[in-house]
Amino acid sequence: MKFIVETSARHVHLTQEHLEILFGKGYELTKKKDLSQPGQYACEERVTIVGTKKELKGVSILGPVRKATQVELSLTDARSIGVTAPIRESGDIAGSGACKIIGPCGEIDLAEGVIAAKRHIHATPEDAQALGVKDKDVVSVKVDTGERSLIFGEVVVRVSSSYALAMHIDTDESNAAGCGREVYGEIVK
Repeated sequence: MKFIVETSARHVHLTQEHLEILFGKGYELTKKKDLSQPGQYACEERVTIVGTKKELKGVSILGPVRKATQVELSLTDARSIGVTAPIRESGDIAGSGACKIIGPCGEIDLAEGVIAAKRHIHATPEDAQALGVKDKDVVSVKVDTGERSLIFGEVVVRVSSSYALAMHIDTDESNAAGCGREVYGEIVK
């Protein structure tokens, strides 16, 4: 059974409190486009992420707002701006990297929250059953892209009825596999 493999570029998830510091009191995110995961969307708003070496301007914000602010970067991005980004599952930010986030109305010194997202598969319970996996399983996924095909190890499976079947990798991983716009993967044993 094959599934779409999507490249997740650098982005930020914000709390309502941090959104208002960066963009102004009572501010609400402006949806630009829906993402593959139900209820998730890319926003018109952008921020600057500042590390100890340099900054990344125009970083996307994904909505809706969350319980914790999180910055997701590739390892290349993190090294280039001088921040620590441990490889973690989304939401696992305790003891992770720090940075500054700058918006048009203010800035935040984020003490923790910078990660490189662990590659993962989103699946519904029905998809997981069809794939022969369960929540938190760790699998390998073959991505056949022609000249740069490869097998990604250490892919965590995340199962929820609120997901749509898709694998997410970051830009470093996507470039290593030579991924184009539409790439599919399959679990290999």
